[in-house]
Amino acid sequence: MLTGATATARKVRPRRLAHSTGVPLVSGEVKQSLADQAYMRLEEMIVTLKLRPGTILTESALSRRIRIGRTPMREALQRLQVQRLVSTLPRRGVMVSEISIVDHFALLETRRVLDRLISAKAARRATPDQKEALRKAGRLMVKAASAGNMSEFMRHDAEFDRVIEAAARCTFALEASFPLHAHSRRFWYLYRHTGDIVRAAHHHAALMEAVARADEAAAAAASDELIDYLEEFARTVLDIPAEKKDKA
Repeated sequence: MLTGATATARKVRPRRLAHSTGVPLVSGEVKQSLADQAYMRLEEMIVTLKLRPGTILTESALSRRIRIGRTPMREALQRLQVQRLVSTLPRRGVMVSEISIVDHFALLETRRVLDRLISAKAARRATPDQKEALRKAGRLMVKAASAGNMSEFMRHDAEFDRVIEAAARCTFALEASFPLHAHSRRFWYLYRHTGDIVRAAHHHAALMEAVARADEAAAAAASDELIDYLEEFARTVLDIPAEKKDKA
């Protein structure tokens, strides 16, 4: 169904992985293309619900709104379509995808496996600059959560994802995980009133600290604990009792 967009994305994503996340794989600045800028602006607007689920958009209207040409805007929309954040409506434009609670549990199952791998690889491969960036993001995330500043919390959460992904240098896992994190942030943003952001911030900070210490086992364990919390959060949204864990 998304064959054309998928083919396009497969051509550009490996080359642009560091650009699309906004974090270089090595020290130094990364110059973003217009398509990357359009993608990041749109993804942020979708995740933070400035573009609500079900909203119908056109390339021309978005180009005027973001002040980026239609060609890079089209490429950005193709990437968002592959990630299931938008869907194409023939002769009408694109629609921001709905949020499915049921699909969210399947997403977290996939994230558990990928995030554990990425976290362990990041702990092994992170540069000193990336380790410092993680420690800083952890401190700022806890500070934002303690102040009840959701916008800052979400911004540092996105930064955390970007630095971890850049540090891991695990291309295929990153290709699969990158859109899952965007969907997770959007789910959190929609239902955030039911979550304890201070507790969430401390789970993130623990993972960042484990990576910064280059402790692969601790990073993998912290990643699992974060997913445990996110599953608990999703169950709270649905008012579903927590699953009992099997005893060893």
